[in-house]
Amino acid sequence: MASKALFSIIPRVKRKEEKKRSFLKNGSILLKDLIASCDGKSHPIRCYSAAEIIRATNNFDRSCIIDGVYSGMFRGILDDRTVIIKQHYNVDGAIRDIIISMQMSTHKNSLKLLGCCLEFDKPALVCENAGKGGLKFDGSLVVDNELLPWKTRLRIAKQLASALTYLHTAFPRPIIHRNVKSTCILLDDDYVPKLLDFSSSITIPPNQLYVEETYATGALGYTDPSYEMHGKSSVKTDVYSFGVLLLVFLMRRGAAFWTGAGTGIEFLTADLKLNVSDGQIQIETIADPKILEEVGGDEQAQQQLKDFLALALLCIQGESEARPDMIDVAKELVRIDKSIMP
Repeated sequence: MASKALFSIIPRVKRKEEKKRSFLKNGSILLKDLIASCDGKSHPIRCYSAAEIIRATNNFDRSCIIDGVYSGMFRGILDDRTVIIKQHYNVDGAIRDIIISMQMSTHKNSLKLLGCCLEFDKPALVCENAGKGGLKFDGSLVVDNELLPWKTRLRIAKQLASALTYLHTAFPRPIIHRNVKSTCILLDDDYVPKLLDFSSSITIPPNQLYVEETYATGALGYTDPSYEMHGKSSVKTDVYSFGVLLLVFLMRRGAAFWTGAGTGIEFLTADLKLNVSDGQIQIETIADPKILEEVGGDEQAQQQLKDFLALALLCIQGESEARPDMIDVAKELVRIDKSIMP
């Protein structure tokens, strides 16, 4: 009997030791990065146990995964409320996500971080819930393929521009998101967008305007070609990706897609209708038919679409210096939104 009891204790002891090692390893990395990045300010979050996370997600059961959102995001119940639990597969990315999510949690259009768990090999994040779920590659809602009205798309774009402006300007050094795309956006029950996933984000060092890298980071179709060519990422890298996102919202097409002609992957930015030589782009050939049906023959609404398209094209200029700053993009979207009073 004694030997059986001993064998039953050994796995529990091993699991306890593994959790302790994971906590110490992840906790030490997190503490080091927090001290380096938070400028002496405190951003308290709760530390959850592995047992709480496993119970909330039913041991990371697939039935808890948020539909359509990239893998590793689960809905669960913690502290008597619904939360989103993000499971990371890379320690450095998870730590970076925790740190920047903490700093961004004060912005209403960033997914608020509630806590984390350091007892797994890869840290897990606990965030506020976003009831409507995520956006698909074409900018529509995952649930029921809901096609968002034009006014909702415009408002989402305006609020996301505000979040990216905050990321670029609110901290001692600008932070580049480096992975702006439609599937990094969740909507709450009121269709308010929440920017997420800062695992690829990076801070620009002092006295520099860019970060030099050996390879480019970003989503297919959204990545700044200048960044890919020269290996230098800056705030204008995010501006390019955001411009592609504006096109996705306007056209309801993915940023990258397989062609039916067997030519492989094509990018939305290469659409010939966006690249006419005389600059006279016909909005009727560009915009999602649902939007065109919505605005009808209203001249003000059509001008609004044209201004939105013009802003998107300005953001995806080949030369990064030719692109506007994110704060100017945000201001223009406010102006476009106000150009038609309710």
